[in-house]
Amino acid sequence: MTHDYLIIGAGPAGLQLAAHLERDGHDYLVLERGSGPGTFFTRYPRHRKLISINKVHTGSQDPERRMRMDWNSLLSDDPELLFTRYSERYFPAADDLVRYLSDFASKTGVRVRYDTDITRISRDDSGFTATDHSGRTWRGRRLVMATGVSQLYLPPIPGIETAERYDTFDTDPASFTGQRVLVIGKGNSGFETADALVEKAAVIHLAGPHSVKLAWQTHYVGHLRAVNNNFLDTYQLKSENAVLDGTVESIERRDDGRYRVVFRYARTVEKLRELFYDRVIACTGFRFDASVFDESCRPALVIKDRFPEQTPAYESTTVPDLYFAGTVTQQRDFKKSTSGFIHGFRYGVRALHRILASRYHGENWPAEKVEPTPEAISDAIIARVNRSSALWQQFAVMGDVVTVDDSTALYQEEVPTAYIADGGLGDAEHRFVTTLEYGPDHDSVDPFDISVPRVAENDAANAHDASYLHPVVRYYRHGALAGTHHLAENLENEWNLPSVHQQPLAVFVKGCLASDG
Repeated sequence: MTHDYLIIGAGPAGLQLAAHLERDGHDYLVLERGSGPGTFFTRYPRHRKLISINKVHTGSQDPERRMRMDWNSLLSDDPELLFTRYSERYFPAADDLVRYLSDFASKTGVRVRYDTDITRISRDDSGFTATDHSGRTWRGRRLVMATGVSQLYLPPIPGIETAERYDTFDTDPASFTGQRVLVIGKGNSGFETADALVEKAAVIHLAGPHSVKLAWQTHYVGHLRAVNNNFLDTYQLKSENAVLDGTVESIERRDDGRYRVVFRYARTVEKLRELFYDRVIACTGFRFDASVFDESCRPALVIKDRFPEQTPAYESTTVPDLYFAGTVTQQRDFKKSTSGFIHGFRYGVRALHRILASRYHGENWPAEKVEPTPEAISDAIIARVNRSSALWQQFAVMGDVVTVDDSTALYQEEVPTAYIADGGLGDAEHRFVTTLEYGPDHDSVDPFDISVPRVAENDAANAHDASYLHPVVRYYRHGALAGTHHLAENLENEWNLPSVHQQPLAVFVKGCLASDG
């Protein structure tokens, strides 16, 4: 039997895509290595606390606005199937997410075959064949990889194979009592590990070649989160620990079990130094596992071979009908937006489902009719900006689209902006694309420096220079960018653009629609 879709992986992305396909009556099957959904989260993060926000009490009854503060729920047609019903912790336990994913799979009735470890994927003219560890095979016309970044990424450092690894080291702090420890990696996993060892280790050095980037400044939630940065205090307040800026040149495990590390400093006159440690832990990030693909369908990899290269439709650039869902889609907005996280890729998964429906099932992107007047179009845009969770979370990645042809206007929600630019929605005489975006150089601005003036909250004329998140409406005429209008914000993190924005936006829309004479 050949399915229309084979989905590899029953994590958040695989489950949500399966739920969409199940609802619409499409033919699919999910193949999962583990014995249940969300196997990755039964192990990670190693210290078992998520850093994805779970804000139960938002003060709003609007489910769309509440999703802005709910970073763990998947998108479904069941308004009760929300992660906020599983935990009230702002940073919840990973085990609660596993429990939620299990219930999601059960209540949506998705078809998953567990304990199926796919070890080989091949392709011929009729589709893909997936072979598991026991030799069983499944076939699909299209293949969706929703396996996440399941393998530890190890940089090419001589001797790194002798170091302990984030995915396997003993997390019990007691085993580090009185020891000198080097943690390689300045991301959340590195700081999470260092924080956990502070009470027991004698000395902890945390090393990496790049500057520490703080999520509250860059707006990229994969950069160092405040919940993990207590270690910075122990360094700057002289408590024996240190953050080392530079590269680990080599690691040598000596006969006594200790480590000799050659480190190249980035900011000192003395460039090279020998450092000695009792333990070395590699917390160097994760990568996509492409080893299951044979030569017939091995996708191109990018970003140090950590991610599959993808088109704006989340399809492999080199293997037709091979698609990707979930955290691997961060290749499209790497370290810029939120596709690497549930609160981002859940919208990408829904977009992928709509792309598949358009390509293979003759369905159009869902649309609502709008009166083709500047005032009605402006009202519709402002209403969506005030409550949309997708535009809020997937800033600069997802856009709402108003297409005007002849005397008809259609409003389409949550379309990947790159997919629009790639012609995914077809040609149109007039098209308005609304996104939420941070201003230029936003990641280098200190938001707490009161000496830096801000653009007035309702100063739309100068909003293009602002560093904060604000709506941008771009006008395309027959696919070519022909105008841009910025709307300023109203209230800090509680958006409700007032009517003062309607008139200037309507004037912009009117001018664009009249541009054809």
